[in-house]
Amino acid sequence: MLSAALTLCLLLQAAALPRRAARPNLISIVADDLGRWAVGAYGNAEVRTPNLDRLAREGIRFTNAVAATPVCSPSRATWFTGRYPSELGIRDWISSSEAREGVGLRHRSWVEDLKEAGYETALFGKWHLGTLRSFHPTRHGFDTFLGFLGGGNRPMDPVLEEEGRTRRFVGPLPDILTDAAIAFLERKRTGPFLICLHFRAPHLPYGPVPEVDRRPFDRLEPTVPRIPWLDRGKLVRSTRAYYASIHSVDRNVGRLLAALDRLKLAEDTIVLFTSDHGYNEGRHGIDTKGNGHWIAGGVRGPKRPNMWETSIAIPWILRWPGRIPPGSALDVPAGTIDAYRTILGLCGVPPPEGCEARGRNLAPGILGRGSLPERPWLFGQYDLHNFGLAYLRMVRGRRFKLVKRLRARGLDELYDLREDPGERRNLYARFLRDPSRRPILDRLLEALGTWRKKIGDD
Repeated sequence: MLSAALTLCLLLQAAALPRRAARPNLISIVADDLGRWAVGAYGNAEVRTPNLDRLAREGIRFTNAVAATPVCSPSRATWFTGRYPSELGIRDWISSSEAREGVGLRHRSWVEDLKEAGYETALFGKWHLGTLRSFHPTRHGFDTFLGFLGGGNRPMDPVLEEEGRTRRFVGPLPDILTDAAIAFLERKRTGPFLICLHFRAPHLPYGPVPEVDRRPFDRLEPTVPRIPWLDRGKLVRSTRAYYASIHSVDRNVGRLLAALDRLKLAEDTIVLFTSDHGYNEGRHGIDTKGNGHWIAGGVRGPKRPNMWETSIAIPWILRWPGRIPPGSALDVPAGTIDAYRTILGLCGVPPPEGCEARGRNLAPGILGRGSLPERPWLFGQYDLHNFGLAYLRMVRGRRFKLVKRLRARGLDELYDLREDPGERRNLYARFLRDPSRRPILDRLLEALGTWRKKIGDD
């Protein structure tokens, strides 16, 4: 009798524990407008990101990852599909008028592949890849969606869609989204599950944020760019608010990690953190990203279309206890173009037959199964058409980076990233005239031309 009771007790205990998934769970966290320079794990001693820093200590961080484009909609489309913006027909952020006219994501995403492999899938937060019914997240592989279809929202008391209906929520947006993500993983703990947690923060407006996020920076004197025409006082205040918004993201990442520990799911779950692109916050004298404005004396001036490193360099951190070597770093050139094949590789899901995703599967390097072959070039593009006009194409090697401005003369840029990582000296004209350096420029131009032909970029 005692033996039967003990057996029943053990069976009940086993049923209460999460079942180890045949494939790993995945939590993909994407911040909005978070430059790599603004994360503690990448050397910033002023911002406070203890939970992101913990992810880096317990996992791996890419030190040379960039976005394929420096604004949100096309970058997110590349992230999901492994295709370049011109291939997707999403070349700039999707305005409300474009969304009504039918601009949106039309290509297959890795979310659909994971769903077909048996994953329960959910998106909490920002979509910004079309608002028509045919572009809804639930038409792109997500079983559950709580968030917003457009590009912006209120940082406090937002209006969100939940189960097909919109209503106003009360509280900070990052906390609301994280509450929903935690509730989902509690329901789906037997896995495998996919959670995409897409924060709106630290996008403008930075606040209001809860006092717990604002207080650490109230008296901070942050390091800001020393450019004569910038209003330093205004930039200091803006940077404090930017850091507070980043803190709200980090704090909620900590809540999510605590939930994984509490539910004993950490070892079965890959946690991936990144941003849709980089950010400037006064660097190069502009305010935001690839479509940023010059700021002089605190006043917003004309746009400065760009693909500077500050606009494209992203944090990319992954943790999978027992599988990803802790405290490791990968300096291999990588980018959002690699997300499709890499995520499927980590989850053990083969790409579908005829898969057109570009990029590489970086999973072997992430898992410490040998070094990845060197990659000579990374490419990027940005066609600004919202409140301006510019056509940028980028080729980036280990040392030199070329940004070609199509349909314009005298605006091309060439930087030596080794000698001038801040991209302060445009070497294009010098290399064009110097016979000893012209071959370097010619190789970059040739590589860029070959890539454009390959992807049908006209």
